[in-house]
Amino acid sequence: MTFAAIVALCVLVGVFLVLALTRIPPDAVLVGALLILLISGVLSSSEALSGFSNEGMITIAVLFVVGAGLTETGAIAALAERIFGRPKTTAGAILRVMAPTSALSAFVNNTPVVAMLIPAVSDWARQHRITPSKVLLPLSYAAILGGTCTIIGTSTNLVVNGLLIRAADQAQATGGAALPRGLGLLDISWVGIPLVVVGVLFVVTTHRWLLPNRLASAPVREDPRRYTTEMEVEIGSPLVGKTIEEAGLRHLPGLYLAEINRDGNILPAVSPKEKLRANDRLVFVGVVESVRDLQKIRGLVPATNQVFKLDAPRSQRCLIEAVISDRCPLVGKTIRDGRFRSVYNAVVIAVAREGERLPGKIGDIMLRRGDTVLLEAHPSFMETHRHSRDFYLLSRLEDSRPPRFEKAAAALLILAIMVLVVSLSESLGDVTVQIGSVTASLGRITMLKGAMLAAAAMILLRCCTLTEARRAIDWQLLVTIGAALGVGQALEKTGAASVIADSLIALAGRNPWLSLLFVHVITSVLTEMVTNNAAAALMFPFALATANTLGVNPIPFVVSVMMAASASFATPLGYQTNLMVYGPGNYRFSDYLRAGIPMNILNTVVTLTLAPRIWPF
Repeated sequence: MTFAAIVALCVLVGVFLVLALTRIPPDAVLVGALLILLISGVLSSSEALSGFSNEGMITIAVLFVVGAGLTETGAIAALAERIFGRPKTTAGAILRVMAPTSALSAFVNNTPVVAMLIPAVSDWARQHRITPSKVLLPLSYAAILGGTCTIIGTSTNLVVNGLLIRAADQAQATGGAALPRGLGLLDISWVGIPLVVVGVLFVVTTHRWLLPNRLASAPVREDPRRYTTEMEVEIGSPLVGKTIEEAGLRHLPGLYLAEINRDGNILPAVSPKEKLRANDRLVFVGVVESVRDLQKIRGLVPATNQVFKLDAPRSQRCLIEAVISDRCPLVGKTIRDGRFRSVYNAVVIAVAREGERLPGKIGDIMLRRGDTVLLEAHPSFMETHRHSRDFYLLSRLEDSRPPRFEKAAAALLILAIMVLVVSLSESLGDVTVQIGSVTASLGRITMLKGAMLAAAAMILLRCCTLTEARRAIDWQLLVTIGAALGVGQALEKTGAASVIADSLIALAGRNPWLSLLFVHVITSVLTEMVTNNAAAALMFPFALATANTLGVNPIPFVVSVMMAASASFATPLGYQTNLMVYGPGNYRFSDYLRAGIPMNILNTVVTLTLAPRIWPF
């Protein structure tokens, strides 16, 4: 083993140890590792930075923009609520997340699936009082498992299938042993579907022991401020005819429905079976985060019509908390009589006063010194009144813009077209366009091309603005992925990965079952250390050579490489979806080891049990 290979392995071991034993962010650890490899001469400048121009990483960055369009229109939240429903237990929530995600990932590249579902699943979990750490790692695992069901489920399967096609063509040209020219779309489903079923059931039944439970939502319930706000059910709202429970208004964290004002009649102690009608005015009492969430429910609007009289469109506004001072000219007046909107170009949508519930309509509440009001206003309100003596304190709520519900259909259509075009292109090949006698080839519509077109459409159709698109990109994640790809390239370049693989396969002798086990385990270990595509590309020739040496059917070995390289569960570095949920789920490196190692073992058992029986040696 060369000096460069030893350095690369030492750096890799150091990365694992630092991530496992400390709370240093993974982007800082991996950038430090990349710097060591660069300074030591193991990687050149271009090689160290090549990961940051990787197509997969850029695809993820563009998909954040697509996700922004779906989030800002409220489309993804509505879709998640419709798909995931209302679970009664944590196990039920995990099952509701994993089942549809794995099914979708079988036909759609799993990276965009996770990228677009992370914000929706996080909000959905919080609304149903489930900690995100219980569902985000299962989200990643489900996407990985689903990708093993079809050839187009993950790029790794396509890479291995492409290598098999190339090997078959070479064998035919040289007169070597005949090989099947690739696998069909659903050929690996015989192994992938059982793997999905076993994996989902395992996570659902063991979540309380293997998945962390970090109460990120605890501060919401501990907030002493209790806002009173009034919302109205719009005419034509999708909530009309639904019960309180069906509308999802019963279990919002830190919020309860105090009463319904229906045609001047007050309905107190509202039953969860009470059906909503158009123009119902709902009085809620609760914490500010949940009041903010109410603004994002389609068909529910602030009961005061003052919000429709502000100058700026609703999609450009935000929510601002303001504490009324004793110098405010509206102290001692009701919000309506004081003409709050006319004076401040802002609308009061909720009021908090020492944790008590305030009766009556919002406009009839008399303001007092020390009241905290929640305002809907243009962001410029902060600058205009930052030094005003009318308020003790001003604070803008993050992520509080009302969704552009009118653009939701367009956002979902863009997503559907992206998925359809990319899926068809991956299964059918290059796209050609014929105009008269001229034929133009557009090449294959890759995930990157599809995502870029979808992102451009989101911005052009005003599903999100350029500012929102920039803000949606998770730069920390992109730095982490780019640096991880650089570290993986060092292992490939120095031959460290190949040396280890050669040595371990030699130990298997001429036993095909033992050789298959070694190929699978080595691929699984490699995919945790380098990228999954790199691990598959490294192991494919070894797997094919092993089958040829033993004189057995190579397909079990090829399928084993696909399954082991695609299914990376035990570290955040092995697969990009694991990295994507690392921050939002507030995970630690040890969380992946605890949950992922048993998943890797299950993957090995299922693959080695089924593959040689479906494709006998």
